[in-house]
Amino acid sequence: MADQVSVLVEGGKATPGAPLGPALGPLGVNVVQVVQQINEKTQAFAGMKVPVVIKVGANKSFTVEVGRPPTTALLLAEAKKEKGSGKAKTETVGNVTLAQVSKVAQMKEADLFGSTDRERENQVIGTCVSLGLTVDGQDPRELLKARRAALPAGAR
Repeated sequence: MADQVSVLVEGGKATPGAPLGPALGPLGVNVVQVVQQINEKTQAFAGMKVPVVIKVGANKSFTVEVGRPPTTALLLAEAKKEKGSGKAKTETVGNVTLAQVSKVAQMKEADLFGSTDRERENQVIGTCVSLGLTVDGQDPRELLKARRAALPAGAR
């Protein structure tokens, strides 16, 4: 039976120290090789926390599976912000464009529930609400209302 270790690492900056070293050491794999592979696979997500799963086989072989960062992390990266607003309903911390929302929705496509691009974009716009981000300078709640109103009556 294979062992599995799940960790959250900063893209491209995993180290043999905690949390990887202590978790992988007892499994007998070459921690440096694992870290090297994680860093190669997560380079595109530099500056973001990325979920990683390391599966270790009985013969000490391993595979590294990289997940996608959370929608919040992708939106904050697009807005060039460290963190969201602590008072999202009353305080905004930044702005993203609808094109950036669309980009995040495409990156997270497999993780979102919407069946169309528009529905997935609406989910990402909803996340903007909780982060205190505006979309094209507009309150995301108002934008969602306008997007719903623009749909034909049967599609709302």
